[in-house]
Amino acid sequence: MHPPKIATFDVPARVNTDTKGIDRTVDEYRETPFGLYMSRAMVGRPSAHWVQCWLLPELGLCVTDWWWNPGHARDQDFYLDVCDIRRDGHRWVLTDHYLDVVVRNRRDARVIDVDEFVAAVATGVLAPAAAEAAMHTAYHAVDGLASHGHDLDAWLATLGIALTWKERPAAG
Repeated sequence: MHPPKIATFDVPARVNTDTKGIDRTVDEYRETPFGLYMSRAMVGRPSAHWVQCWLLPELGLCVTDWWWNPGHARDQDFYLDVCDIRRDGHRWVLTDHYLDVVVRNRRDARVIDVDEFVAAVATGVLAPAAAEAAMHTAYHAVDGLASHGHDLDAWLATLGIALTWKERPAAG
């Protein structure tokens, strides 16, 4: 079992160091009172060509919108990583806690990667306190989504959070 994956977001340098340790140039960073927005090209990933995400430290979530390449589309609108997010000056550091929530807006939400989470806890690479926090975070997200018709924006609005996204290019 691998240790928790870590990604860094260096705002002044406009760099995102991904979970594989590769520095990626960021097209846009935007800091708000509730989090950090990032938008960048996906390089070397055949399934997707763009990724944009919001780091929401108080919720322990990273909300991601993937732009899939033709033939690789997934039946999901948003991907929520359950994680710990900390600021270190102008850098943000995300530590993944294995659990993820796949959101199909206004339809459903489901927790995935439970097997990976259980293995991480069983082998001790995810500490019990972090595991408990991750379970609470995942439960809170699924409950919040379900209570608002699985509408991510509606749930987040009740928390004073309004996510804005880069507009997708027109299909052509």
